[in-house]
Amino acid sequence: MADYLKSAPMYSEQVTEAVRRTVTEMLEGIDREGLDAVRHYSDQLDGWSPEAFTVGPETIEAASASIDDELKEHIAFAQDQVRAFAQAQRATLTDLEVETLPGVVLGHRHVPVGSVGAYVPGGRYPMLASAFMTVIVPKVAGVERVVACAPPQRDGGPHAAMVHAMATSGADHILCLGGVQALAAMALGVEGLPAVDMIVGAGNAYVAEAKRQLFGKVGIDLLAGPTEIVVIADETADAELVAADLLGQAEHGPTSPAILITTSQSLGERVISEVDRLLETWPTAEVAGQAWREHGSVAVVEDLAAAVALSDEYAGEHLEVQVDPDHLDEYLDRLTVYGSLFLGDQATVAYGDKGVGTNHVLPTMGAARYTGGLWVGKFLRTCTYQRLTEEGTRRVAPAIAAICHAENLEGHALTAEMRLVRAEAALSGSGGR
Repeated sequence: MADYLKSAPMYSEQVTEAVRRTVTEMLEGIDREGLDAVRHYSDQLDGWSPEAFTVGPETIEAASASIDDELKEHIAFAQDQVRAFAQAQRATLTDLEVETLPGVVLGHRHVPVGSVGAYVPGGRYPMLASAFMTVIVPKVAGVERVVACAPPQRDGGPHAAMVHAMATSGADHILCLGGVQALAAMALGVEGLPAVDMIVGAGNAYVAEAKRQLFGKVGIDLLAGPTEIVVIADETADAELVAADLLGQAEHGPTSPAILITTSQSLGERVISEVDRLLETWPTAEVAGQAWREHGSVAVVEDLAAAVALSDEYAGEHLEVQVDPDHLDEYLDRLTVYGSLFLGDQATVAYGDKGVGTNHVLPTMGAARYTGGLWVGKFLRTCTYQRLTEEGTRRVAPAIAAICHAENLEGHALTAEMRLVRAEAALSGSGGR
């Protein structure tokens, strides 16, 4: 049980029936009319109708030249962290071959997806770090072709720093397109670029719905709603830091949930006061303040076990634990439902979002109950194989044939029995059929 000092719904409906209808109409139009429809929607929605949506080498060079060296160094630093962690993750994924019975060899191989479309959102904010997460990671997995895509700026044309981030992350092609039309272009192919096998990356409700409707034609990473933060804190936490972290995520959008779970009523009250104080000068107070008012909650619980239970119920995208350091390992052991976990008061969500190394494409709206976030393994297909000798057939065919007969799959049974006859004949030395 929890007592709420401030309560708000965790989730709100993001994909309305109107959004679904609009996305369906757009995808069907692009499927029928191809580039003409892509151009129509880009012009209508973004005021962007260039000769080509593909960003050429000259534009990439000019974009990189326009960025100051210090920002380039910081981008390179973050890219190195994301790449190093993805490489370490990839090293844990080894191929397997094992002899389970005499003459029966089973195995699997991790085979990368052939091509990936990486959507890099740039609506309210130009999300440079999304390029690191959605381009570098598939490249580490061994994906041969990555098409990166970002929307045009409001005044038209690609955002220079986003182009630089996508190019230096290893994108093979870059498109300046936004929204539904961008996902459709990557999924169906555009301007001579073949269709991709998989689309990844976050976006608004229209992007999320387009991914849902395109799933099956292409693979997707996950369906993401508004970003979320849950903070577990005790009486030792710094109320100002907790308040700042809540507002830091709330600035993503007015529907972003920001939740505090605390074992200290006094801490909860102080955090509410600190949020109000910080909002007086917070640089994105208009957005973050609305999110806090409409989707912010502060729950007071009895103890660690209750905090863990409520956190698992929320299944938050980002979960910070700001408690007595002596209890951090216990929280790590007991928490099981979250997108990404930030342990201790020095681990803020911004680090994970922008380049400490872990991926920021994470499950939202309770999806952490059944999936993790984007990682190098998402771009690998684990494909099994088997190799049998006649001895292997003698070991497994009787059971397989019996099961096939029980299922009335007589043809299946025959394929096993025919091999068994030959294997037994070979063993006896009689040969023949």
